[in-house]
Amino acid sequence: MGSEENDPLMNFPRDAEGGTQQNFQHSAFANPAPINTACEQSITHTDDPQVSSPYHALVNISNCLTSGQFDIFEWYPKYQSCQKYFVDHAQQSGPVQAVAAFVNVALPFQRHTNPISGPEPRLSPGGLMGRMNPPPHQSHTAVSLVPYLRRLVVTGLDFPGVLHGFFGDDWASGVGPLHEQERRNYLFAAKSGGWASVKKDYDMLPLETVPFMRPLQNPVNAEIEAAEKSWSEWLAMEDWMVGPRAPENMEPGGEQSRQRGRT
Repeated sequence: MGSEENDPLMNFPRDAEGGTQQNFQHSAFANPAPINTACEQSITHTDDPQVSSPYHALVNISNCLTSGQFDIFEWYPKYQSCQKYFVDHAQQSGPVQAVAAFVNVALPFQRHTNPISGPEPRLSPGGLMGRMNPPPHQSHTAVSLVPYLRRLVVTGLDFPGVLHGFFGDDWASGVGPLHEQERRNYLFAAKSGGWASVKKDYDMLPLETVPFMRPLQNPVNAEIEAAEKSWSEWLAMEDWMVGPRAPENMEPGGEQSRQRGRT
């Protein structure tokens, strides 16, 4: 593959002198691909200027999951496409390697029991970071993308452009549903435990601990309200208020009775 400056999926903004900007939190792997999900036709659009089209589509994916409009068999090939892109291309990219190192998560080709030291990675022409290639026999189907989604969410780096850089053109339909759920899981973890408890949940021992945590980035009302509703449903289940005992009118975020042992 060519250098980062010739890679359209790693198109970092450049300064007036043509140098690559180093603050990837602002550049955020610019120019993500447009949303193309199986539930796109059922999404209710909004005029809220704070909701970009990628985030708006992602926060509506839960509606597809719960309404029965989500087709898991249509989704799975898109997820496999994301796996293949991540293994065959993204992990060879200097920017992806830099982000992975910064958030302390090993890429698939780095997961060796007995790593062998070798020569320093070469600098790409015109680039600032070298590329290290994965073993040619590596199977993309054996790589789970969830640990990488979790690490990007907890560190606040789950920008649409970063997701596109990691997972390719099919990221919205391939990892979008998982991304939406992981953002909700992060909200749940924060609500159910303190900082130390959340960090422990997101650490991957022994070496891949979370170097820092940030509050959920760019949340929108629809996403928060969906999480509140799900949280209320979870509290109801803790009280066995399910099935015929389920509350008829469950208010989003409403506190359910926490009494235990009732018959």
